[in-house]
Amino acid sequence: MANQRTADLLIGAYKDEMTVRRKYELKDASGKLLTTIYFPPITRFDRQKAQQLAGTDEALTVSTQLLCKMAQKEDGTPAFDMSDAPILQRSLPEKVLNDMADAGFNVTHLYGLTEVYGPAVINDWHIEWSDLTASNRASLKARQGVRYHALEGLEVFDSHQMKPVPRDGKTLGEVMFKGNIVMKGYLKNSTATKIAMKDGWFHSGDLGVIHPDGYIQLKDRLKDIIISGGENISSIEIEEVLYKNNAISSAAVVAIPHDRWGETPCAFIELKDGFEISADQLRDWCQKYLAGFKLPSLFIFGPIKKTSTGKIQKAQLRNQAIDFIQTHSLSK
Repeated sequence: MANQRTADLLIGAYKDEMTVRRKYELKDASGKLLTTIYFPPITRFDRQKAQQLAGTDEALTVSTQLLCKMAQKEDGTPAFDMSDAPILQRSLPEKVLNDMADAGFNVTHLYGLTEVYGPAVINDWHIEWSDLTASNRASLKARQGVRYHALEGLEVFDSHQMKPVPRDGKTLGEVMFKGNIVMKGYLKNSTATKIAMKDGWFHSGDLGVIHPDGYIQLKDRLKDIIISGGENISSIEIEEVLYKNNAISSAAVVAIPHDRWGETPCAFIELKDGFEISADQLRDWCQKYLAGFKLPSLFIFGPIKKTSTGKIQKAQLRNQAIDFIQTHSLSK
């Protein structure tokens, strides 16, 4: 969430060109108005001016959604769709990172939770990475990163054995935190506290991998992982592939029951205006990037409902998928 200080800096970066003003309201999660920003419909964000106002060469911390709203090309058209940066998960699709780089934004990926006092992990950028290709840079930026110095411990554990997973960038485990910036517990909820703080570590509920260089990368929420024929399938991995298709405005992948495999992926697809694509075409698209067992067995097209803060509630989508199967008499 952008705070008042951030809003003031952004207004300052635009104020010299505010002859024709456009209004954007910043609200918190409850819908309370924090401030109103005005900026012109045809302009580019003056990054240098914003840096001068901030008194630092470092980028400002603002929401991805606000950046998407502000970034424009020279002709005044959006640099990339707002829909390309949904508040779906705790990680940014590589396509969004590529598009933001093309629009002139230097993104630093942060990760954290309220329980660990906000951002506690940073994608600490190595200078030599800047010489890589755009796609390779985006792949590295998509990783959440390494712990802040104030955080004592950050690890990806096999939560059943409480042992660190191999640093191979492939083996899934639960991301856990330890240190004095981690909460003591949930207020008046000893049961939830006991579950979350088991074995001296805070269990985030986020599934991820850890790469050989120690950088972690989120792959899914524990409750959203799809288990098909004994194999774990990341819904985020499939969503990443879907977002690479220019026809797709929004995508969400959930598990649906399957008589033989237990579960299979189901993809909810919202297309951009003026685009058409069939389920078979999308399945062929996914096959270019995914193993066969990870391919969605069902594509459901239409608007994807989101909360007031833009989040997709996958529990509701799972119920919606089951209703769809039953309504259309599809075999599971």
